[in-house]
Amino acid sequence: MRYSQLLLPTTKETPSEAEVVSHQLLVRGGFIRKLTSGMYTYLPLGFLALQKVIGIVREEMNRAGAQEILMPMVQPGDLWQESGRWKKYGPELLRFRDRHDRDYCLGPTHEEVVTDIARRELQSYRQLPINLYQIQTKFRDEIRPRFGLMRGREFVMKDAYSFDVDDAGAGRSYEIMHQAYTRIFERCGLEFRAVEADSGTIGGSFSHEFMVLAETGEDTLVICEACPYAANVEKAAIAPSAEAVDEGARATVCKVATPGLKQVDKVAEFLKVDPSKVIKTMIYLADGQPVAALVRGDREVQSVKLKNLLGANEVESLNEEQVWQQTRLPVGYMGPLGLEIKVVADQEVMRMVDAVAGANEKGFHCTGVNPGRDFEPDAVGDLRQIAADDRCPVCGGSLRLKEGIEVGHIFKLGTNYSEAMEATFQDSDGQEKPFIMGCYGIGVSRVVAAAIEQNHDAKGIIFPVPLAPFQVIVLNLGPKDETFCQAAETLYNGLKALGLDVLYDDRDERPGSKFNDADLLGIPYRLTVGKTYEKEGKVELRARRTGATELLAPEQAVDHIAGLIRQALV
Repeated sequence: MRYSQLLLPTTKETPSEAEVVSHQLLVRGGFIRKLTSGMYTYLPLGFLALQKVIGIVREEMNRAGAQEILMPMVQPGDLWQESGRWKKYGPELLRFRDRHDRDYCLGPTHEEVVTDIARRELQSYRQLPINLYQIQTKFRDEIRPRFGLMRGREFVMKDAYSFDVDDAGAGRSYEIMHQAYTRIFERCGLEFRAVEADSGTIGGSFSHEFMVLAETGEDTLVICEACPYAANVEKAAIAPSAEAVDEGARATVCKVATPGLKQVDKVAEFLKVDPSKVIKTMIYLADGQPVAALVRGDREVQSVKLKNLLGANEVESLNEEQVWQQTRLPVGYMGPLGLEIKVVADQEVMRMVDAVAGANEKGFHCTGVNPGRDFEPDAVGDLRQIAADDRCPVCGGSLRLKEGIEVGHIFKLGTNYSEAMEATFQDSDGQEKPFIMGCYGIGVSRVVAAAIEQNHDAKGIIFPVPLAPFQVIVLNLGPKDETFCQAAETLYNGLKALGLDVLYDDRDERPGSKFNDADLLGIPYRLTVGKTYEKEGKVELRARRTGATELLAPEQAVDHIAGLIRQALV
């Protein structure tokens, strides 16, 4: 492609709304343009980068035996009502009615539609296992779209769905997809980890997220230094303490004045105890009902763990005014003694001895509080956020916390959808059985953004070769010189003839502008016809990632670059 003919509106200005590097560089490099909140048009370079990801995904999905289909983006509401997700999914599901007053939605995912296909088309165990996938635009009405392609409302996704006769077969399908995803992200040139994760609104019994490691990631990962254990912080398990509980004498409960002391650290300082001796009481709304979650004063409640322990569809934290409306009790002075709402406690709380807790009266706390004697929670479990000083729940090793960007998620769905939608097949004994399902998603457009978050410098993007919209850019620094033009054209045509993706910068611009644009766009290799060609008859090859340069005779340059690119694509 010739630069002079390409719609490539680069800019030096960083858009004010762009908070993360990928959003800034995608706009500055002319890859995308905003249409409205959370929705973007892919300009030619952005679309080329997207197609590179799609090509890798499609090759590996086909290699894994999956079959590509294409389902409608608009889905009938009655399918979602069958599955039970019409109300459960929440406001992210964009719903509307057609002229016949029938409910529809824009697809955020396609479990219902593909399950409907299975119950219509798959009758016998002989047709199984099968894995169907598509690469398609999705829509989720995010309350706060941000970070460009990282969290938009409209995005491109690969979603696949497997159907098996039993759990063993579903396990094999899951492992095949795990391996395929590993190959996909390795081929994309990304540093990533597969981590245990919460299944969220998709449901199912087990899932893994594939996370690109980047400082700007929205998710926090917990990684063991000594074993393969890795999990999203929402899922990261905390092993129960093996230490024996102190069985000595217990103090009696005593109400003490703590005027104006609402924060844990202030209360602990006033009472001359460590914050770990304070029971922190947090109020949430779970499916519309207030619930108190108890953790140690030096800990934080993990809301996803709380939701799962309660079996709730939605858990919402409350501000001070909302807490008062729900409980008529003062924030900062609440505790589990005599609390008339549901109470759940972290497992660590039940080991506390002679603790401090709110007295449910403004300006007062209680000392000498002992779980089991003075209060009994309705449920106990792993409720708290894991911390860096915790130990690995598998091997006891040290943990480290890393930021990551979710680019893929695979789920064991079991019979969640097949039972709800009466999707069955006939087994070898002639019995009707529900399909055992799995689902597997990749945020294709998010991969582009994640790759930039992980690969950039002060000058711009540094694309991994497999994802670069162009692999080589040829710069002609003498567009009015016939000798320069002839050499650049020969290089351009030679590289194209070998099947390489080449951008020829034939513009009549200053050399500095051409160099800056080449760096901004992140094209892996830059081949320059400039002063060195005029003086020595050689062209300069520069690697974007390392900055390393070498001088080559034009007749050597084409094959040399082709070899470098082939090596990078292995």
